[in-house]
Amino acid sequence: MTDTQHEWVCAHCGFTASDKFEGDICPTCGLTYWKCAECGFLITASVPPDVCPECHAKCEFKNVTCYTPECGGTGNIDPRL
Repeated sequence: MTDTQHEWVCAHCGFTASDKFEGDICPTCGLTYWKCAECGFLITASVPPDVCPECHAKCEFKNVTCYTPECGGTGNIDPRL
């Protein structure tokens, strides 16, 4: 059995932590990447908007920030989401 330690990296500022960010928000920059479930528009903000700036619909936004090395770490959006 191997002991694998994951690092959580903010895709916006590069801050790295040994544990998941509380509320999935980076404690350094306070920003996260959000993707509109309707049109796929990406936005960086501390919280997602109620209405998508691209499709102008009231949409659900998913947190797609990359937090692990498996999806590329700093500066990347998690392609699995």
